[in-house]
Amino acid sequence: MGTVTRGTTHQNRLRRMDRWIAATHGPALRRSADPVVVDLGYGAAPWTAVELLRRLRTAEPRTEVVGVEIDPARVAAARPYERDGLRFRHGGFEVPLPGGVRPVLIRAANVLRQYDEDEVAAVWARLCARLAPGGLLVEGTCDEIGRRHVWVALGPEGPRTVTFATRLGSLDRPSDLAERLPKALIHRNVPGEPVHAFLRDFDRAWAAAAPYASLGARQRWIRAVRDLAADWPLVDDPRRRRQGEVTVNWSALAPGSGTGDGRGGADSADDGRGGAGSAGDGRGSAG
Repeated sequence: MGTVTRGTTHQNRLRRMDRWIAATHGPALRRSADPVVVDLGYGAAPWTAVELLRRLRTAEPRTEVVGVEIDPARVAAARPYERDGLRFRHGGFEVPLPGGVRPVLIRAANVLRQYDEDEVAAVWARLCARLAPGGLLVEGTCDEIGRRHVWVALGPEGPRTVTFATRLGSLDRPSDLAERLPKALIHRNVPGEPVHAFLRDFDRAWAAAAPYASLGARQRWIRAVRDLAADWPLVDDPRRRRQGEVTVNWSALAPGSGTGDGRGGADSADDGRGGAGSAGDGRGSAG
């Protein structure tokens, strides 16, 4: 189930998402009796699945990765890259794994951008239904070389958090990340919507932190995020902010939530760690 996309991919493109997954979901991988991870829609080349295995095995050496693609030709082209812990299968959103195995993690990067916004919730629900107990779905979008990336983390109960990640040296202002919002949010970056208010406030905090620029972009980012936290429910480990990341509760950015400033979402602090640009830059197939 799904549609074949362009399949554009580059080596190291998903490094920011992979490192976040390893850091925040590593404990769940270690607790799992069968730590199987799915790279859904890996694209025309298998690089992202190969890299995902390498990065997650630093968190849990027993991790296995299954690359799933809806285009049979891409699966056939990837098969020579199979190795211990890495397999490739034909399929889509049904996430076909042998023996009815349920993955502890599904990563779907640059997959849903070609779909309509009103299709996203159903895809999320279908993928989350395939997760093992305590599993996590990570779905998002990045630019062609992975400098800017935004993703949503979801558990079986639904969306939990939104993470913004960037190479700080490439950033003019935080709202530059708006073009990489996932499909569920990219058309909501308009006045009156929470995600627009969040990015507006982030830009203001970034401007106020300008004196820290003399200490480097990292220190300016850390200061801006610290100020942002006064009004928005940030739920990440502050140590991750040194990597050019910030994670906010989904309920604060959910389309149509609150009064348009999104700040009513601070009532939930679940950051998903215990379990869970231009359109059309899709990396792989949306199975």
